[in-house]
Amino acid sequence: MVVETQVQVHAGLEGIVVARTRMSKVIGEEGRLIYAGYDIHDLAEHATFEEVAYMFWYCCLPNRRQLLSFEDSLRSRRNIPFHVMDLIRSAPTLQSHPMSVLRTAVSALALGDPGSNDISQASNLRRAADITAKIPTIVAAHDRNRKGLEVIGPREDLDHASNFLYMLHGRMPSEVESRALNLYLVLLADHEFNASTFSARVTASTQSDIFSAITSALGTLKGPAHGGAAEQTMLQLLEIGDPDNVEAWYRAARAQGKRIYGMGHRVYKSQDPRAVHLQRATAQLAELGDPRWYQIALKLEQVAREDPYMIERKIYCNVDFYSAPLLYYLGIDPDLFTCIFAMARVVGWIGHLLEQYSDNRLIRPRSEYVGPEGLRWIPIDER
Repeated sequence: MVVETQVQVHAGLEGIVVARTRMSKVIGEEGRLIYAGYDIHDLAEHATFEEVAYMFWYCCLPNRRQLLSFEDSLRSRRNIPFHVMDLIRSAPTLQSHPMSVLRTAVSALALGDPGSNDISQASNLRRAADITAKIPTIVAAHDRNRKGLEVIGPREDLDHASNFLYMLHGRMPSEVESRALNLYLVLLADHEFNASTFSARVTASTQSDIFSAITSALGTLKGPAHGGAAEQTMLQLLEIGDPDNVEAWYRAARAQGKRIYGMGHRVYKSQDPRAVHLQRATAQLAELGDPRWYQIALKLEQVAREDPYMIERKIYCNVDFYSAPLLYYLGIDPDLFTCIFAMARVVGWIGHLLEQYSDNRLIRPRSEYVGPEGLRWIPIDER
C-alpha cells in the first residue's frame, strides 16, 4: 500500500534559509540593514563605494594604503577589450535593451580570459576587479553608441561614480552629482539572498566560473519584479507628470488594481532604511534642476501612506521609489536604471560568490510532482 505524505511547499522559497553569509543582514520588521556588521545608515553617511567593495571581498574595511591600492587596481582595469567594444557597436540600437547588452558583454569578457575556468581565490579576486571596473564602461559606451554620440573612454583620476558620469555625459559631474551616485551605489551594493544573488550562487555551486555566475545574476536582475522596478517607477512618475495629478492618478490606479511601483517589499514591513537617504539626495538634486519629479514622488508617497490598504499591510516606499528620480536627475535614461543597479550590486554578488566557492555545496532543491502517473505510451499513429 502506498502511503501519501503531505509535502509542505514554500513557494518562492519564502522563509527558507539555504546558507550562512557574512555579507549582509536584513531585519525586515525593524527596517534595518547591516553590511558585514556595519549599519547602513553609518555607511550611507561615510563610505565610498570602493570601501564597501573592499569590505565585501576582503571581510574588513581597508586602511588608507589598502584603499589606495584597491582604487588603483579598479581604475587601471576600466578599458574594455576590442572584441567587447565591437559587440557593443554591433548591437541593434533600437531593439537592444541596455541590460541585454550588458549581460552579453559581461559574458563576452570571458572570451578574452584564457583561464576563465580557474575558480581559485586569487583568480576570482582578479576577475572581480576586472568585471566591476568594466561594467560602467560597457554601460556608458552602449548608451552613447545608441544615441550616435562618440564613445568616451574612462579616466584613471576619477572615482568610480564620477568616472561613470563623465563617460556617460562627456563632462565632469558636480560634487553633488558624484556624491548622489556614490550614495546610490553604496545603498544598492548588497541585500542578503535576493533573487539575483541567489541565482549567482546557484551557478557558482556547480563550480562554474565567475563570468557565468555574474551573467546569471544579470539575467535575473533584468526582471521588473527585481532590478527593473526602478525603471517602472520612473515611467510611473512620468505618466503622472505633475504634482497636481497625483491624487487622481493614485485613485484610478488603485481602482484598476494596478501595481504601484516603488511601494512594498518582500522582507521590509516598515520603512526601507535605504529610502530615507535616497530621498534626501533626490531633494538636493531637485534644487539644481526641475523639482517636479521629486515633488511628484513625495506627494505620491504621502497619498499612499494615507491609504488604509497600505497602512493595514505595512506597505512603505522601497529602495526603487526614490532611486528613480535620483537617477533621472543625474541624466540617466529610465531604461538604463537596471544597469546602474547592476553596477552597484556586482560587488555584493562577487562577495557572495567568494563565499560560495570557499565552502561549496551544490544547490539542488526538490520539487513536489503534481502531474499524472501510470500513463500508457501511445504509438504515434494512434494519437
